[in-house]
Amino acid sequence: MGRPEGVPGVTGRRPVHAASGRRLGASHPRTEGPTDLRLVAPAAAAWLTAAVSVGASPGWVTAVVAASLVAAGALLAAGRRGPGVRRGAVGDVRRGHSGAGAGAGAGAGPGVGPGPGPDAGRGRSGAGRVPGSVRPGLWVSFAAVLLCAGAAAASAGLHTADLRRGPVPALAERFADVTAEVEITSDPRLARPRTNGDHMAPTALMFDADVTRVAQADGTVLATRTPVLVIVDARSRRGVPRRTGDRSPWLSLLPSTRLRVAARVVPALSDGKDVAAVLRVRGSAPPEVVGAPSGPQRFAGRLREGLRKATDGLDADARALLPGLVVGDTSRVTPELDDSFKATDLTHLLAVSGGNLVIVLALFTGPPGLAQRVERRGLASRLGVPLRATSLLGGALTLAFVVVCRPDPSVLRAAACGGVSLLAIATGRRRSLVPALAAAVLVLVLYDPWLARSYGFLLSVLATGALLTLAPRWSAALRRRRVPPRLAEALAAAAAAQALCAPVVAVLSARVSLVAVPCNLLAEFAVTPATVLGFATLATAPWAMPVAKLLAWWASWPARWIAGIARTGAAQPGGGVDWPDSWTGALLLALVTVAGVVAGRRLLRHPLPSAVAAALLLLFVVQPPPLTRVITGWPPPGWRFAMCDVGQGDAGVLAVGDGSAVVVDAGPDPVLADRCLSTLGVTRIPLVVLTHFHADHVAGLPGVLRGRSVGAIETTGFEEPPEQAEFVRREARARHIPLTRAVAGERRSAGRLDWRVLWPPPDPVPPPGGPNDASVTLLVRSAGLRLLLLGDLEPPAQQALARSPAAEGLDGVDVLKVAHHGSAYQDPELIRRVAPRLALISVGGDNPYGHPAPSTVAALRAGGAMVLRTDEDGDLTVTGEGEGLGVARH
Repeated sequence: MGRPEGVPGVTGRRPVHAASGRRLGASHPRTEGPTDLRLVAPAAAAWLTAAVSVGASPGWVTAVVAASLVAAGALLAAGRRGPGVRRGAVGDVRRGHSGAGAGAGAGAGPGVGPGPGPDAGRGRSGAGRVPGSVRPGLWVSFAAVLLCAGAAAASAGLHTADLRRGPVPALAERFADVTAEVEITSDPRLARPRTNGDHMAPTALMFDADVTRVAQADGTVLATRTPVLVIVDARSRRGVPRRTGDRSPWLSLLPSTRLRVAARVVPALSDGKDVAAVLRVRGSAPPEVVGAPSGPQRFAGRLREGLRKATDGLDADARALLPGLVVGDTSRVTPELDDSFKATDLTHLLAVSGGNLVIVLALFTGPPGLAQRVERRGLASRLGVPLRATSLLGGALTLAFVVVCRPDPSVLRAAACGGVSLLAIATGRRRSLVPALAAAVLVLVLYDPWLARSYGFLLSVLATGALLTLAPRWSAALRRRRVPPRLAEALAAAAAAQALCAPVVAVLSARVSLVAVPCNLLAEFAVTPATVLGFATLATAPWAMPVAKLLAWWASWPARWIAGIARTGAAQPGGGVDWPDSWTGALLLALVTVAGVVAGRRLLRHPLPSAVAAALLLLFVVQPPPLTRVITGWPPPGWRFAMCDVGQGDAGVLAVGDGSAVVVDAGPDPVLADRCLSTLGVTRIPLVVLTHFHADHVAGLPGVLRGRSVGAIETTGFEEPPEQAEFVRREARARHIPLTRAVAGERRSAGRLDWRVLWPPPDPVPPPGGPNDASVTLLVRSAGLRLLLLGDLEPPAQQALARSPAAEGLDGVDVLKVAHHGSAYQDPELIRRVAPRLALISVGGDNPYGHPAPSTVAALRAGGAMVLRTDEDGDLTVTGEGEGLGVARH
C-alpha cells in the first residue's frame, strides 16, 4: 500500500503541491484545466468589425449586419439538423463517465482488464460521436462569432449616424458662425505648446461636448444632440492662459456643465474621428454657464480640486505627477517631463489605468488569493464586513472611481481591465481571467465602437493580456532559475507587457525603447505607495487639508522617485533606437521580439554568456563618452566648438574641458539639445547664453538643463516676445539658477575660454527693431582660435555693431556662426571685414524660409570661407587652430 500524496518522502507529488515550494505542499490546492478561449473569437470579431465599420456608409453597415444574421441563422439551423450525438449513446456516456467502463478497452477497476480505452475520461464530449461529424457546439461557436460581428457593425452604424444627423455637419461645411448651447463631456485640457518658427504657438484649450441647441445668424434655433470638439483660441489672459502655469476659468469647468458659446463651426480635423465637427470659440470673454454640473460631478470636482491644493507646495515633479497617478489629471505635467515618460514607456502611469483600481480594491478586499477565504485580510475583513457585502461595496468603490476619474473611454477601459485583475485577486483562478478579459473587450467595443480604433485601448488590452498569459509562465521560468519570487513576478510582468506593446508603441513613436523594462521595474516599487497615499490625500483633502498636505508630502517621495527614473532613463544616449512607424515595422519588431525571447531562453542557461550580453547592452544604452569616442570617434579629441543639429534653430557649445562647456542658445527642441550635449559628454555648464528670446533659440532650454549642473543663465535685455521671456524665467526659477543680462563690453572667462560681449549696448542706437537685432553677440577666444557668434543679428544691428567701439578685433576671425540661419538679410561689409576661414550655418532641412539664402552662401565662399550647414552635415565640431584648423561631422 503506497504512501498518501503530499507526505514528505513521496516522490510522485502532484504538481500543484510540488510547485508550492512548501514541505507539506499547498495549503489550498487547486488544479486548473486549460485556458478557456471560447470568448476570444467573438471579442476579436466584434473588435475587427467595429474598427472597419465606424465611419462607413449605411449601406455597408446594413450589408454586414444582414450577412451576419443570415449566416448565423444558417449555422444554428445546420447544428440542429446535424448528427452530432448518436441516439442511445447517453447511457454509454454516463457509464463511461462513472468509471465502470463500457465496450472494448474499458477497465473493470484498478488492476483488472486491459485498462482504460481511448475515450475514457473524455466525458460526454468523447462518447457516442459519429466519425466525421461536427459537434453542435462548434456550430453555436461559429454563430456566436457572426452574431457578435453583426452587433458590432450595428453599434458602429448607430454611432456613425449620430455624427451625420442634425444641423451641425451641414453648418460645418459652410464654416458657419453660430451661437450654440453645449454640454461638456470631458475635462478641459490645454494643447501641448508647439514651436512655430521663431515663436511658440498660442496655447489652446479644448474639451469634448455635445451640442444641444444651435442658433444661426438668421435667428433659427434648432435642437440636436451631436458630439463635437470645442477649441478655445488663446487671445488674452482673461480667457485661456498664455502660459501653461496660468489658471483659466475655462479650466475649472466640470463635465455635465452646460455653456452658451459663440463659435465658428468647422469640419473635423481628419476623418475617422468620433466628433461631427469642431467649434472654434473666439474672443476673450470667460465662459457663459447656463446649466450647473450634476451633483456627482460637483462632488468629484471638489475631490480633484482638493488634491490639487494639497499638492501645491510640493516639488515640481511631485506636484505634476500625483494628480496624474491618482485621477489622470496631467494638466501640470510639463512637455519635458512628458517626453521623459514617453522615452521610457512609462506613460501608462500618467493616465488612469486598471492598476490604480486594483491597488485600491486590494486594500479593501485583501491580498491576492485570500479574498474568498476565512483568513482574508484587507479593510473589509478588519471592519467585519461579510463577503457578499464586500463585493457590493467593491462595486460601489469601482463606480466612485469612474465618476471621480471621469467616465471617459480610457477610464471605462481602466475599470474593465482593473475588474479583470480584481477577478484574479478574488478567486486566484487564472483560467477564468482570459474569458473575463475577452468579455470586457466585447462589452466595451459594443458600448463604444470608436474604442476599436483607439491605440490606448489596444495597448491596455495587450498589456492586460500579457500579464494574464505570458507573465505567469515567465515568472515561473525565472523562479526555476533561482530568481526571488517577488523579483521574478515584477520582471516577468514588465518584460511581458513590453514584448506585446512595443510593436504598437513603435507605430506611434517611430522608436523602440531599450530602457522600458528596467525603468518600469524600478518604478513599479514606488507606484503602490504613491497611489495609496495619493488616494488617501484625495479622500481627506475636502475635510482636513492639513492632514491631506501631510499625506501628499509623504506621497511626494515615491512620486519623485518615479520622475527621477523617467528622467534618468530618457537621458541615456542609447536608451532607444529609431524604428519604422508603420504596421510593417510593427510586424518586423514582433518577429525580432520572438527571436529575442527564444534566444534569451537559451542564453539564460549559460550564466557567463548571459552576463556578457547584459554588459554589452548596458554599455550600448549608457554609451560612456570615453568608450564612445574610441568606437565612433565622436566627439573628436580636443574639440573647441560644436554646433548641434537641432533643426530650424541655434544651439552652440564652447568646450571648457573635463565635461564642462558654455552653451550658446538651446534650439527649439529639448530632446535634440539634450541628446547633442550627452553625445559631447557635457555634464557641467558654467553659463548658458540665450542670445534672444525667440522660440528657436530658447524652447530647448529644459533639455540643456536636464541632469546637468548649471551656474547661470545670461540673456539679452530686450524681453520680447514676453511669453518666451517668462518661460526662461520660469525654468530658471524652478531650478534655482540665477539670471543675468549681457551688456556690450562685458568680459568673462572659463577654463581655456575667454569671451567678450559685443552687442547689445545698454542703449542701442538705433533701438532694436525686434528681438533679432537685440541678439547677444560674442567674440570668443579658445587658446589661439577666434570665433564670432552673431546670434540672429540683421543688417541694421550688424552695421551698428561694425561702427561701435566694441567691434575692435573683428578683422579676420577663424570661425563665424552665420547670423539668422544664413538668411539673405546680411551686411556685405561685415562679411568682408570678418573674412572667416570657416562659416557654420545652423538650419533645418526643407524649412519654409528658404534658409540659407544662396546669396549669403555665395558671399561667404567668395571671401574664402568653407561653408558648412547642419541640415546637410549634421552635428559639427571645430578642432585645432591656425594651420591645424579642422572640422568634424557627425
